[in-house]
Amino acid sequence: MKLQFDPNQQYQLDAINSVVELFTGQPLSESSFESDIQLSSGQADLFELVTRNNLAIDDEQIAKNTQQVQQRWSLDKSGLIIERHIPASEKSRDYLKDGLNFSLEMETGTGKTYVYLRSIFELHKTYGFKKFIVVVPSIAIKEGVLKNLEITAEHFATLYDRPKVDFYVYDSKDRVQTKNFAKANSLQIMVMNIQSFVREAEDYNDKKSNILYRNSDWGIPIEYIKATNPIVIVDEPQSMETEKARKAISNLNPLCTLRYSATHRNSYNLIYKLTPVDAYDLGLVKRIEVDSVIQEESFNQSYLELKDVNSRGNNVSAKLGIDVQTGSGVEKKVVTVKVDSDLFELSGEREAYRNNFVVEEIDPVSEFVKFTNGQIIYAGQVAGGYTDDIVKTQIRQTIINHLEKELRLLPLGIKVLSLFFIDRVDNYRQYLSDSVSKGKYAIWFEEIFKEITQNPRYAPLQASNLSVDSLHDGYFSRDKNGHFKDTNGSTKADDDTYELIMKDKERLLSLDTSLKFIFSHSALREGWDSPNVFQICTLNETSSEIKKRQEIGRGLRLPVNQQGERVADKNIAVLTVIANEHYDDFARGLQTEIEQECGVDFSGRIADAKKKKQIRLKKGYQLDPEFQALWDKIKFRTRYNVEYDTNELIRRATKELQSIEVTSPRIRVVSVDIVMDDKGVTSAPRRIGEKRVAANEILVPDVLSYLQTRTRLTKQTLLAILNQAQVMDKLLKNPQQFLDQASNQLLTVLHELMVEGIKYERVTDSAWEMTRFENEELWGYLNNIVEVQNQEKTLYDFTLTDSDTESKFAKELERNEDVKFYFKLPRWFKIETPLGSYNPDWAFVLENETKIYFVAETKGDVNQELRPSEKMKIVCGKKHFEQLPGVEFRGPISTLLDLN
Repeated sequence: MKLQFDPNQQYQLDAINSVVELFTGQPLSESSFESDIQLSSGQADLFELVTRNNLAIDDEQIAKNTQQVQQRWSLDKSGLIIERHIPASEKSRDYLKDGLNFSLEMETGTGKTYVYLRSIFELHKTYGFKKFIVVVPSIAIKEGVLKNLEITAEHFATLYDRPKVDFYVYDSKDRVQTKNFAKANSLQIMVMNIQSFVREAEDYNDKKSNILYRNSDWGIPIEYIKATNPIVIVDEPQSMETEKARKAISNLNPLCTLRYSATHRNSYNLIYKLTPVDAYDLGLVKRIEVDSVIQEESFNQSYLELKDVNSRGNNVSAKLGIDVQTGSGVEKKVVTVKVDSDLFELSGEREAYRNNFVVEEIDPVSEFVKFTNGQIIYAGQVAGGYTDDIVKTQIRQTIINHLEKELRLLPLGIKVLSLFFIDRVDNYRQYLSDSVSKGKYAIWFEEIFKEITQNPRYAPLQASNLSVDSLHDGYFSRDKNGHFKDTNGSTKADDDTYELIMKDKERLLSLDTSLKFIFSHSALREGWDSPNVFQICTLNETSSEIKKRQEIGRGLRLPVNQQGERVADKNIAVLTVIANEHYDDFARGLQTEIEQECGVDFSGRIADAKKKKQIRLKKGYQLDPEFQALWDKIKFRTRYNVEYDTNELIRRATKELQSIEVTSPRIRVVSVDIVMDDKGVTSAPRRIGEKRVAANEILVPDVLSYLQTRTRLTKQTLLAILNQAQVMDKLLKNPQQFLDQASNQLLTVLHELMVEGIKYERVTDSAWEMTRFENEELWGYLNNIVEVQNQEKTLYDFTLTDSDTESKFAKELERNEDVKFYFKLPRWFKIETPLGSYNPDWAFVLENETKIYFVAETKGDVNQELRPSEKMKIVCGKKHFEQLPGVEFRGPISTLLDLN
């Protein structure tokens, strides 16, 4: 399998452009910019050239660019997917207080790594920058970045006309690598783990220094890197906020630092924001449902869970989870205990706590509570109750969810994976002397799997030549003896784990690979994910320390089929979390994390798996005369042609180009000396100069080719626009800044004219097949479906909706006596437009004095200004239905009253 990448995802392009536009006004450097480095070895002076990034604009211009980027995301709603709510100051001097550090916030699973890798290629193409360093906080993320570089190599080569590029991981054993990075006159991408270059000593000759800083006969590696003025990209910067880490990054002498994360600790100069709510609402990640596995009405044993131990002076207390007898029955509650507290009394005199459950000792250092009956419980530990039974039930629910999804998705070529997080390796795999045996989780899994798959329902999924052993495996780190062990995910011992699970990513997604159930240590929670993880189950004997956002992040990506294509269907892209807590508790915990980390509200967006319902098609639907009449009018396909007046394009574009404002660039030249002698190696600027660039000194690129590539307009049309606009003075003043603005203005005008001049015609003998309704399996949740009371008026027993507006409209359609028949148009009912496919919302028949067949688009506020793309698609929809006699297209509307 080869993963496919969509180069036209607008939210990703928005993030990329936010970075590129920071340097608006920077001219494209066609040739390398070189600094000469003097090396004095004590025997002879050597001069070497390194290729470096050259910043030709000053901080004032970058500050203005930053302000414009931020103001657009926070103020200008036109052309946006969503409003970003990024604060923007009115005074440019308030910008860059954090230096040239820029933050981009992107939710897990939305392609953060793809975005910053593509930004590298875009910056190289647009401005000629060549030296980039990606800094990561852990082995897992390092392997993930390297894997992404490998699988996107051909994709980026095709997009950017195959530039010469080298990418590699920094290797401390290969000191010459940094010299090659500095001297190469081509695009260079180096990936560095922060631990590999955190400086331990200031003296270059000190053997305790990190290798990157040590003296050698040809130079010091860090000085070569510093001389290149690299653009540094920091992946997950919140993990690198220590003073040492910040200093290490600063020591790279970056031209600027771009920081990418879903959860920034410090948002330096935030220029792009895609929150969890944004990603979820836009369908960029899987929807989340929770299958809760909790104890209910099973209170025969003493249940204990030590939540916390507190010590303030001489006051020592602990918080315990116990079963408490209440007026409405037994409930789990958290109680505060001190020495001599009696759980029998605190539980409402429950018999399970009668036998000496009196607190004898609370140890705040080792964090445990000891009772007079000798039982000891440690912080995070759960004792009593039915812990093993809960784990077995979690495994059972995971297998059932897995198999049910396989029944639906295997025919579509989508492989289903399930991920189990465990806190102790020996629960899955044990070592006795030299032998290896299965742990209890592995044994339980196989027993439960065999039992469930005896059900004839799952017979189509079972290959006769596959054993249950081949369906599951564990990914853990090993010790020196080759034994698996518990680790925290950031040690050298984790290398083998990530090597296997990262580099086998595509093979894992193939239907030819039998592995479907993955058991892994909780340390795997960062840096690895798979698009086809549909179930995540955390099996713990103690309370989980994994944050819920980290937990679900391993499975949020949209799934892929066997062609490597993303599948965004909301009925397919669903992540089920099998949790050993109540759905409400899980949702509340996740919401709290997101609100604290992102400052947004995520309430109501997590579905309870037990409240999921299948939406069933009405039997004999095709025989309903009202449906037949409506379908026979709207089912036809069309094709479109676009016509526009070139003279009008030239007139409008001329006016837009004349409104462009540009400023002259500045060029700063810095030559660096690196002098090496017996005392060490030092570096210092040898020559610094700055000047305002005059028009005759600026290299003007091929203007027509540049604009043609970005707009697809003919050179003849572009030449006419430029001649009439008379903007040569602006072009010569700052070519790159002018061309960037001009291409954007031209595209805006072109898109407007295309939609104004679009014409549809019905395609003979081409229509949507009615049988597609029968091939579509729909599911909904109680919060996004409307139960149908009068099924004679529609197709299904529930109406699936995408918003409160649609829910209200569905109820109005059902209640209104003039509506004879209605249904929500399926997602596959699409109208082709120049801006992509358009899927209208509703089809219905309204009969009062006359019978009218409607197709409608609903919006919550019809007076709210629509995004340009939405507005243009609705215009295209109207022109499509004008070719279908007897159909009225209306939109946007929010109620039937808007039809008048």
